[in-house]
Amino acid sequence: MPTTKSGSYHHGDLRRAVLTAALDVIATEGPGALSLRDLARRAGVSHAAPAHHFKDRTGLLTAIAAEGYELLADALADAADLRERGGRYVRFGIEHPAHFQVMFQPDLLRGDDAALLAARARARAELRTGVAEVPAAGRGENTRLAEIAAWSLAHGFATLLLSENLREPVGGRDPEEVFRTLAELLFSGSRASRK
Repeated sequence: MPTTKSGSYHHGDLRRAVLTAALDVIATEGPGALSLRDLARRAGVSHAAPAHHFKDRTGLLTAIAAEGYELLADALADAADLRERGGRYVRFGIEHPAHFQVMFQPDLLRGDDAALLAARARARAELRTGVAEVPAAGRGENTRLAEIAAWSLAHGFATLLLSENLREPVGGRDPEEVFRTLAELLFSGSRASRK
């Protein structure tokens, strides 16, 4: 293993190592349990090393949120229709619960961070595309309200799944398929967008 002059382990990609350790902590203990000093200990580096990449805890959480929005945008891209986009949103929440927890807590983030703003805009554009593809008969005349409704449905469903509040209603069924059924109930024209 490469070492620094002081003899401590030196990471080839300290930034990624700290992000990965932070995601593990968030997934098991929540964002309130994050400490740069603890993450440095876990990564086997000096307590000052993570600050070089993130400056502080807020910078680290902002980097996690920006990465989460990029992953979400990637997950939503090229979906066949609104129902599929929503299903992918739900899958993203299930597969990336730590990102999901941090992304939607603005009090934890540096709101003017350029990477965060760009990633968030990209994810929102993907969400808007799904709604715009639904004929007006299936979404109503107010596209902005339809966007809010679609996002609320997908986000609320994913949040309820992650907090295990839907264990009984969903049962052993595929959560994405259950979500698609719910979306069809609210956006009756979403299937028409695929034809």
